[in-house]
This record gives sequence, C-alpha cells and structure tokens, in this order.
Amino acid sequence: MAIQLPESSRRRRAALAAAVLAHAACQRPAAPVGGPGLWPLYDQSLKRARYIDLTHTITPSIPVWHGFGPATFSPTLNPDNGKPYTYEKDGFAATAYRLSTDQYGTQLDPPAHWAPEYPAIDELPPTFAVRPLVVISIVDSLAAHPGYHLQVADIEQWEAKNGRIPAGAVVMVRSDWSKAWPDPGLATKTPFPGVALAALKFLHLERHILFHGHEPLDTDTTAVLEGESWLMHSGYTQAEGVTHLDQVAESGCLVTIGYPKFGGGVGGYARYIAICPAGWSHGVSVGEVPEAPLPRSDTPLHWDSLRGMRVRR
Repeated sequence: MAIQLPESSRRRRAALAAAVLAHAACQRPAAPVGGPGLWPLYDQSLKRARYIDLTHTITPSIPVWHGFGPATFSPTLNPDNGKPYTYEKDGFAATAYRLSTDQYGTQLDPPAHWAPEYPAIDELPPTFAVRPLVVISIVDSLAAHPGYHLQVADIEQWEAKNGRIPAGAVVMVRSDWSKAWPDPGLATKTPFPGVALAALKFLHLERHILFHGHEPLDTDTTAVLEGESWLMHSGYTQAEGVTHLDQVAESGCLVTIGYPKFGGGVGGYARYIAICPAGWSHGVSVGEVPEAPLPRSDTPLHWDSLRGMRVRR
C-alpha cells in the first residue's frame, strides 16, 4: 500500500529536489559563447594563419653522432617467404627502418634521456601539444664568434623589444646552423652555437618556459654538456635539430609539438610546426595546397639502392 506523506513533507522534498537540480546545473560547463567550442578559433585565426615546418626529413644520411651510427632503410620483408612487399605484386609497399638511436634528426629530449627518475617520452603530458613560440636570434653574434652561446643579455634584449616571454612558452634559439643540413659533416663540426647554462636557468627559473630548442644536435660545447645535464637532471625537456627558424617571426607565433609515443623512450623523433599570423611573409595557409585528396604525382616512388630509400626522382 502506498504511503501518503503529509503535504508539508512533500513540499520540503520538492524544494530539496529543486535545489539539488539547480546545484547540478551550476556545476555543468557553460555553453560555449560565439560558436561550438574552439571551432571559431580555427575559422577566425588558425585557418588563415601561416604554417612553417621546423622539422628535418629523416633519411639514412643525415648528421648523427658517431657513437650512435647511421640509420638504414629497407623494404619490409614478408616473413612467410622473405621477399619484399611490392606495389605490383601485393598492391602496397612498406618500409623497415633500423634507427640506431632515438637521438636522430629533429628531436624532443625527455629528461629520462639522462635521468631515469624523470619522465620518458611516453610519459610527457598532452598539454605539450601547442604553445606560444619565441624565437631569439644569435646570428649576428655568431658572425664574430662561431661558437657563441645564447646569453642572458640576449634574452633581456629580446624582451626589451618584444615584451616579457610568456610563461609556458617554447623558446627556439636561431643560429642558422641548420642551413648546412643535411651535410653529415655537421655532426663533427666545431665549434658550434649553443645555449649557456645561465641562459637556460634564466629561461626556466625566471621565465618558467616549457622548454627551449636549438638547431645543433647538442646544447652546448662544454666538455660535460653542462646545460643538457642541468636540464635533464632538473626534469626539463628540450628540442634539438630544429630548422627554418629564419622564416619565423620573433614573437606572436604558436608552435605545435608532435612525437611518437615509444614506451620507455629516452629520446623522441619530433615534428614542430610554427603557426604565424595571417599575412606573415613565410609559410603556407589552409587552402593554398591540396590536402584532401592529396595531389597525384607523375613520378611514382621507387627504391633507390644508392640512397637506401624510396625517392621520386
């Protein structure tokens, strides 16, 4: 038999239910203003922005430290018959990559590269994906001193012109060292430009950046790589082997950061894309090049045994 509550009790319960529903409604995220979430940002800014690739192409012949040795590419073999897959016979092709190290080409170094108590590449948070980009040039100083390293004074000079470096930014150091890429001799060329330890400490401890990046394959020229050692043992990441910084504005751009998620990886092949405001003199915008579908080439890929990779020419 149903129990009838007194009218006063029903009113109290109804009021309590209404209060609960009202509280729950307050906890829901507010409806986006001006459009569906972040899509208007893409339509209004990112679609018209200029995109610049800061990444070297990985090939078997790019510069690499002699202690790691070169990479080799080869057609993937069918384990059942030991023969390579081919477009003609199988309808597809695949490539086997023997990469002698994860310190190869354009990189993102996680701190586990030197310090196993800190995160590996697969443990970095997804918030690394996009950041404000700062580019500080030391090209003029290198003309007089080929082994010049970024100093705190260079950072302060940049800020006097452009304003304070945003917290959480990525700071790339332009040296134009990468203009000689992919000459394998770059791996042993000395002196090379770098970043002084004092500058690294200033950027991280005073400006609280996410990480810095540089064009050479090492941070500095000290015997113990003091800058890289301090970064890794302090829990910081860094970018190495970046390029095309001469095409990026000093301030006002963003950078996207992508890398494969190798379990326990102590290095990371990375791709960095600068996103600069519409009207910038370099880069390409959405709609300026074919994307979907991608363009068909009159020169199909083919295996070049001398270069040890597939090429179009």
